Amino acid sequence: MADSTDSHAPRSPFRVWRALSWSLQGLASSWRLESSFRLEVYLFAVLAPLGLWLGETGVERAILVGSLMLVLIVEVVNSAVEAVVDRFGSEWHELAKRAKDMGSAAVFLCDLNVLLCWGLILLPRWV
Repeated sequence: MADSTDSHAPRSPFRVWRALSWSLQGLASSWRLESSFRLEVYLFAVLAPLGLWLGETGVERAILVGSLMLVLIVEVVNSAVEAVVDRFGSEWHELAKRAKDMGSAAVFLCDLNVLLCWGLILLPRWV
């Protein structure tokens, strides 16, 4: 939310708690309403500790776990785009389809990024 005179955006350290509350509400909504987000959280819960264990350096661990975090981030953004599109109606529209397809493509590209990062780091050890 952009700062303006009528904005509810936090402008002091004390109002950061309000922003944190909104963020946690967004995560709770994602968990409650989005089955893909829940699946990705389950995968993260399994793969993140594995990535921390398999990474030999801090950089490798950061890449292995960070690529998984990116999937969660983009899934939340995709869900937000879908919610906004659905807000304006359920009838078919080319732009609505395009927005939803692009959001899905962004998640797919993040999934490919995970495969690439994990493959480039871990495959040379086993080949």
